[in-house]
Amino acid sequence: MVRKYSRSAGKDVERAVRAYKRGTLKSGRSGARVKSREQAIAIGLSEARQKGKKVPRKK
Repeated sequence: MVRKYSRSAGKDVERAVRAYKRGTLKSGRSGARVKSREQAIAIGLSEARQKGKKVPRKK
């Protein structure tokens, strides 16, 4: 099977989720604290995309 996400993209998501659990993850422009796990994962994937890692495009 082929991986959907690269291992390094997974690390970015892991970092974002841990920051969310600590309560230090902030969202984009507003800088509001992230309150949902799904949003934390989306932020991690978005950051991985910006770095050019292997992540499928948004639907």
